[in-house]
Amino acid sequence: MSSTGKNTRQEELAVSVNSNSPLFEHNHNDEPVFLASNMLESARIQKNLQRLTVPEGCLLDFDGELVDYLVANGKAKQEPAWPCFHTRLYRWSVNETEYGIIGGTVGASFAVLVAEELFALGCKALVTISSAGLIAEQYQTPLFLLIEQALRDEGTSYHYLPAERYAQASPALLQVVATILTDAGIKHECGKSWTTDAPFRETRKLISARRDEGIISVEMEAAALLAMGAALNKPVICFAHITNSMATREDDFEKGGDDGHETALKVCAMALSALINIKEV
Repeated sequence: MSSTGKNTRQEELAVSVNSNSPLFEHNHNDEPVFLASNMLESARIQKNLQRLTVPEGCLLDFDGELVDYLVANGKAKQEPAWPCFHTRLYRWSVNETEYGIIGGTVGASFAVLVAEELFALGCKALVTISSAGLIAEQYQTPLFLLIEQALRDEGTSYHYLPAERYAQASPALLQVVATILTDAGIKHECGKSWTTDAPFRETRKLISARRDEGIISVEMEAAALLAMGAALNKPVICFAHITNSMATREDDFEKGGDDGHETALKVCAMALSALINIKEV
């Protein structure tokens, strides 16, 4: 078989597989049966907890290092009434404003599950930060990326929005957050990220193709969270803290110690403050 014929056959197979995938069978106008609010109420009753309203601004810290840093320095306290079975919610304050923070919700489906729980209990704005790999060669790590678009190379986003290549952040929210960071002199970039479900399947060919597409980073959550935010009309901003080149250098994953944690928390708190005070999105 010629190379042209082989490529055509592969394309036909890809179309056939896609048409049969359950990811593309969702009617996004149908109402879900299993609701976060109902599950949390059942968990609250089972655990004999008081009813809870979470802070208006909440942060998902996927690595969990920011939570650990805050707790170790006496800057965050665990919320005993948080009913989720899988996570712990902490409260921390910046300039007399209280925020919520949860660590360790790695991966698209876990992140979105907890995000929906936070919104069900009173969260008004969500910021997320993930440790990400560098795709674009013109940048140096560590780097904060404010994610404008996320490539939907995961499964969760398709449960919230019809199939498209990218999930989009709200332009209005992006502008507000980018402006406040720039005015504060915080170095950051705005651009595309690649959300994957399988980081250990990132091949040289794929990385090169993503680079050619103008993608800056790779992470595991943003596309799903942005899709959820768009579908449910919830304010969501995703940061990638780009700290590595897929473990190919000795200094990969270096975030700058305590100073790096303080900077990351400052970035996230500024974004949260901007989101909960914005009048229109």
